[in-house]
Amino acid sequence: MTITTALWSFALVVGLLTLTPGLDTALILRTAALGRRRRAWGVVLGIQTGTLLWGTLTSLGVTVLLTASHLAYETLRWAGAAYLLWMGARMLWDTWHRAPGGDGPTNAQLLSDRNGLYGGWRQGTLTNLLNPKVGVFYVAVLPQFIPPTAPHFATGVLLTCVHIVLGIVWSTVLIAFAQALRGWLQRPSAQNLLDRITGTVIAGFGLRLAIGD
Repeated sequence: MTITTALWSFALVVGLLTLTPGLDTALILRTAALGRRRRAWGVVLGIQTGTLLWGTLTSLGVTVLLTASHLAYETLRWAGAAYLLWMGARMLWDTWHRAPGGDGPTNAQLLSDRNGLYGGWRQGTLTNLLNPKVGVFYVAVLPQFIPPTAPHFATGVLLTCVHIVLGIVWSTVLIAFAQALRGWLQRPSAQNLLDRITGTVIAGFGLRLAIGD
């Protein structure tokens, strides 16, 4: 297998994975649909930061500890499950305790929007890094696409960058689609519905992670 063949083959695999609706898709759509464009891009950059770290650590052979150490995997799994359950529960809690008609931005919300890029980046990074299944995916899949004669670390990072580029392209499509729905989502009832759906999805991923499904 040549490096060119490896790049195209890996792009096909991670491209299909990127298009599959999941936690990242729900988080990006929800953030962008509420009009928080900067924060949505922060989430995207955070997710891709996590992807880059997983790919780099896998290329260095560090993430093999996830499959070799039951304790390491379980610790990360429970930490990720707790984080996702907390995030989903907080979204649901906010929809039930949001004052009727109180959809105008508060000072705290305006400050959050100004710092939205960093807040979104932190949220996206934590969501990605606390998901051990991402690490296991890279441990299982990435080495198979590195040609025996190619430099292991450099090729692994290059393949990871392919995944990142595809993720950013798809995220651009998601954000543009969500922005098109922004007018409808200005209504408090629509915002509550979106947060309830997204909160349930995120909490569902956390529950699946907790029970090891």
